[in-house]
Amino acid sequence: MYRGGVRTMTPRLFSSRGHTLLEMTIALALGMLIVTGLLSLYRGQRAAFDRAADAARIYDAGSVALDVLGQQLQMAGFASGRDSNVEAPIFGCAQGRVVGAESGASCESLAGRSDGLQVRYAADVVSTWPSTGSVPTDCIGQTVSDAIVTNRFYAKASTSTGEPELYCEGGGRQAQPVLEGIERIRVMYWRAGSPSALDASAIARDRWRDVYAADICVLVRGFAIHAKQRTNYTDCNGSPAYADDGRVRQVFWRRVTIRNAPAMTSGGTQ
Repeated sequence: MYRGGVRTMTPRLFSSRGHTLLEMTIALALGMLIVTGLLSLYRGQRAAFDRAADAARIYDAGSVALDVLGQQLQMAGFASGRDSNVEAPIFGCAQGRVVGAESGASCESLAGRSDGLQVRYAADVVSTWPSTGSVPTDCIGQTVSDAIVTNRFYAKASTSTGEPELYCEGGGRQAQPVLEGIERIRVMYWRAGSPSALDASAIARDRWRDVYAADICVLVRGFAIHAKQRTNYTDCNGSPAYADDGRVRQVFWRRVTIRNAPAMTSGGTQ
């Protein structure tokens, strides 16, 4: 604009500049809200994915543990053609692992309160996974030179990682972890003449031959820490329990018939 031949500036430019700053502030605020919402949505989706993945791993660990222990119990007492009798086919410990000689085993307590289980059966290439040289093996793949294979199972925390694991001790007296996530195993035994399943501590040494079935329960601890808060679960005894480490826990159980038990082959369960 010219006044008297002199060009003057209007205040419109300054008014427009102030309006632009306000719009930028609003745009930034809206952008932050959108980013915050997206981050919240991502965290929620990631947490849901982690929970689903953890639940799947817990289920897999529980199922595999039941399969391993169940198959071993079903084999207990199996005798091939050259072996008409297997001495001490099954023996268990309450809140402890099995130690000592096979036929005169005893119990050693475990801090994690897991039960221990010993099973014995004839060693051949049918009842065990044979080695590359077609030699029978025990539960951790060691070759077995004796006519009878002895496998012992229990659960405890790993000394290196601190994670709970299912261990097996083979005939060579060497224990190895076979499955991660198993915090505790609990085995209750059905004995001929008993109206209910019994704890291992309630079975006398000379009455193990009367055991014809077992209820196996495994307590699996989750692999992911979801939150530092109390998690509730039901333990193997059916009692409510809780933990403060943020790990999900779940129990799995199965009833297994001991096919080669004397009580089954002689009709002692009738």
